[in-house]
Amino acid sequence: MTEAERMIGTPDTPEGGGAEPERAAGQEGVEERPQPRGKRRIAVLFAVAAFAYLLDLGSKLLVVAKLEHHDSIEIIGDWLKFEAIRNAGAAFGFGEAFTVIFTVIAAAVIVVIARLARKLYSLPWAIALGLLLGGALGNLTDRIFRSPGVFEGAVVDFIAPKHFAVFNLADSAIVCGGILIVLLSFKGLDPDGTVHKD
Repeated sequence: MTEAERMIGTPDTPEGGGAEPERAAGQEGVEERPQPRGKRRIAVLFAVAAFAYLLDLGSKLLVVAKLEHHDSIEIIGDWLKFEAIRNAGAAFGFGEAFTVIFTVIAAAVIVVIARLARKLYSLPWAIALGLLLGGALGNLTDRIFRSPGVFEGAVVDFIAPKHFAVFNLADSAIVCGGILIVLLSFKGLDPDGTVHKD
């Protein structure tokens, strides 16, 4: 083979694998680094949490100012009313003797979600954890700042369906977030965006 033939043939037939394997390796490297997508999911988590928290906080302030110590308001006859009560227990009025314990649990949930957020690449998980975080923060705010004292405060509840416990928007956010997490786990979707099948 002449020198000219070797110069012409070199780009088409590289030795040791050539440029094409390097291009494939580069593509794999791009697929394995989803940091920008992860940052967007964290933003969604905190946006959902902020929305749920502010909605809960605003509703409680309004209920305390306008509804507490007044007659209940019928929304759908006897089936749904707005009725202000103070709840020292957990969601839906359970466990009123363990207020401090529920406060600690709520704080622990917030810490766990904050740590999990670093590995978050799934939009549905971001929404679910955001609902949990916003709801936990909403009720924790009541535990800390409302009477009878710090970490023992009674949560403001006001949504009163017939034949059911009275609850608030924070409780609703927690329940919706929990249901979504169960569904995502059932489908095999992990917080990091991967899908596994048992």
